[in-house]
Amino acid sequence: MRLGAVPLDKGVIKAIFLVCLADGIVGLSYGSLAVADGFPLWVPMALSTLVLAGASEFLFIGIVAGGGSPFTAAAAGLLVNARHLPFGIAVKDLVGQGGRALFGCHIMNDESVVFGISQPKLAQRRAAYWICGLGIFAIWPLSVISGAVIGRFIPDVSVIGLDAVFPAILIALIFPALRQRRTRIPASLGALLSVLATPFVPAGMPVLFSLLGLLSWRERK
Repeated sequence: MRLGAVPLDKGVIKAIFLVCLADGIVGLSYGSLAVADGFPLWVPMALSTLVLAGASEFLFIGIVAGGGSPFTAAAAGLLVNARHLPFGIAVKDLVGQGGRALFGCHIMNDESVVFGISQPKLAQRRAAYWICGLGIFAIWPLSVISGAVIGRFIPDVSVIGLDAVFPAILIALIFPALRQRRTRIPASLGALLSVLATPFVPAGMPVLFSLLGLLSWRERK
């Protein structure tokens, strides 16, 4: 498949499609949970289009539904999204320039960053980043609306495992890269730090500790 004159491997396109599909499934659960917690439809809709960050959105409705202040929930969401700062540095050459860069930053998420930085050539990295980012930008709000509408027919996501679909797909995508020692060591340490931090920090924060795993590798000259 080609994006303009840029060839992308069919496997990459398929993987992006599967990740967007997984995001859509998570969006269904998010929309249904938000409405079940008493939020009007416009709240998850506004969050899904303006924030476009699933972890922060789940955290926001969880805090407010539990009796917390919306300002506290917003601050917690910003803290969770602090990982976008190193993400932005990693994809600074992929988001474009000028007005396009603003939109390019808006569609930046874990998935688009993973696909963007994993391609061998700059043009392919840009194509993968934008295809994934635009795909999620389209499917996330639509799935949230659908989840809110048909939410009463969706069982508890923790019972049927919908909440595990997305991380399972991401693990499958990165598994081949773990064959390389320079990837396996930082990833393993980052995963360990994230697990150790989980009981002590709010949801979404352990991923920030996993970034410390990058300090375990230095390029040999």
